Amino acid sequence: MNDRIIDAQSQPPAPSQRGAGGRSVARGRSLQPVNLLAKCELFDEQWQPRIVAEVNDYQFKIARVEGEFVWHAHEDTDEAFLVLEGELRIDLPHGSVTLGPGELYVVPRGVRHRPVAEREAKLMLVEPRGVVNTGDAGGERTAEGDRWV
Repeated sequence: MNDRIIDAQSQPPAPSQRGAGGRSVARGRSLQPVNLLAKCELFDEQWQPRIVAEVNDYQFKIARVEGEFVWHAHEDTDEAFLVLEGELRIDLPHGSVTLGPGELYVVPRGVRHRPVAEREAKLMLVEPRGVVNTGDAGGERTAEGDRWV
């Protein structure tokens, strides 16, 4: 089987453990439940997502956020936001959506958006591997590669 789920305790498999098509294979790994809020306590940086799991070619990332992010779009993919704690407003070209704990919103591919948290919020993001957090905007808030927690 070439699909995988990796818990946050694990590092991604080495290249020698990758299956066909470059997908990783979870060989000999102990898969444990991931407490998302507990993982959020392991880092302090704002707007710097950390990967907690991968399924096929999708990454599940957590982030601590406060203040305004940059306006940006992801031309090739949708982006899912799930609020774990706090409140998140997602500004869109023609309005905004406000999410509370347990609420999910999917920004369609190509739609410009700007996440905003008046007070710190904790989120989970679901997006394909390799998506840059700042999309087409770039800048100082661009996260460095794939960082696991």
